[in-house]
Amino acid sequence: MFEVFENNESNVRSYCRSFPAKFNLAKNAELYTEDNERYIDFFAGAGTMNYGHNNPYIKNAILEYLSEDRIIHALDMYTVAKEKFIDTFKEKVLEPRNLNYKIMFCGATGTNAVEAALKLSRKNKRRSNIIAFAGAFHGMSLGSLALTTDRHSRAGAGVGLQNVSFVPFDNHMSIDYLYWALEDDHSGIDKPAAIFLETLQAEGGVNIAQPAWLKELKKLCEEHDILLVVDDIQVGNWRTGTFFSFEKAGIEPDMVILSKSISGFGLPMSILLMKPELDIFSPAEHNGTFRGHQLAFVGATAAIEYSEKFNLQKQVATKEIIVKEFLEKEIWPLNRQLSVRGKGLIWGIDFSKINKEISKEVMNACFNDHLIIERSGRGDSVLKIMPPLTIEENILLEGLEIIKNNIAKTL
Repeated sequence: MFEVFENNESNVRSYCRSFPAKFNLAKNAELYTEDNERYIDFFAGAGTMNYGHNNPYIKNAILEYLSEDRIIHALDMYTVAKEKFIDTFKEKVLEPRNLNYKIMFCGATGTNAVEAALKLSRKNKRRSNIIAFAGAFHGMSLGSLALTTDRHSRAGAGVGLQNVSFVPFDNHMSIDYLYWALEDDHSGIDKPAAIFLETLQAEGGVNIAQPAWLKELKKLCEEHDILLVVDDIQVGNWRTGTFFSFEKAGIEPDMVILSKSISGFGLPMSILLMKPELDIFSPAEHNGTFRGHQLAFVGATAAIEYSEKFNLQKQVATKEIIVKEFLEKEIWPLNRQLSVRGKGLIWGIDFSKINKEISKEVMNACFNDHLIIERSGRGDSVLKIMPPLTIEENILLEGLEIIKNNIAKTL
């Protein structure tokens, strides 16, 4: 059944090993195999399909653009599609939040935007060191990988990963430690150009930074002339209930990185937002062949329009309550050593206090019951719930019941 892939595709393939089915069709939060077997999607393309598979509003905009022989590839040249996205993003996303950012269109993947942020941070501050946090995942290219903490990913680099210092995530010890490291001239830690963080560590195990801690971190950065860079690649685009994950903390990062769901349709796209005074790259100092993907601009514009027209923020808030109540009332009582945590429509069920291996058993059992869900965190001990934000409520509950039944069977 899978011979073509196994005989010809690299061993590096990963998700197909966890989800061994040959998929063919997709609609909102449901996937269908070539034999028309239905699966519920609690994976959402690792956070790429926030607006659902084949969202009709976004798809119609893309199909209309294609039908008119409009330009598809344009590097960073001026185009009508890019202009419309910039205008829409500024009017609907930035201005209502009183954010003033320049927009940099990077290569097609999130890790390329992380690399751009690293280069721009170091160029602005003329320092090489960066601070990142334990539990972080920022990408698989060398600069991004240097910010990432899991040993398996780092081992693949094949070279030393340098110029990054790590501290614990979201606790007062980390703030105190940072003040000590910056103010003690014998700390041995070089003053960084920037601090990179995810306000909610998705791959790290659904670890949530509290607003008060984020405020303290921002204050520290301002006091010590350090840039604060928020990686919203996986948890931006309404995933945590607001467009940016940091909004409820009331902070304004110096840079913000977006990718995955920014195109609205699963098309490759990444952008780096920066305060205007940081925009000191010279022309072509960071470039890429596919930094002008016009269909992604069209999809991204339509996604913003869709969010407003169909009140996606309210949809997420409603479904957040459904998931939270189900986890607390139906799943946590199965074993009080379980812990559940989350925000918006990203939630984790942590098995680490029982047995880290249980999460894999539950994931596999869920797949056998036609639910696609992945794991994250230390030892992959956290079952991560991350469906499309547009998932129908009855399908959301159906998927949660599958999780509950398989945890009950496994424990």
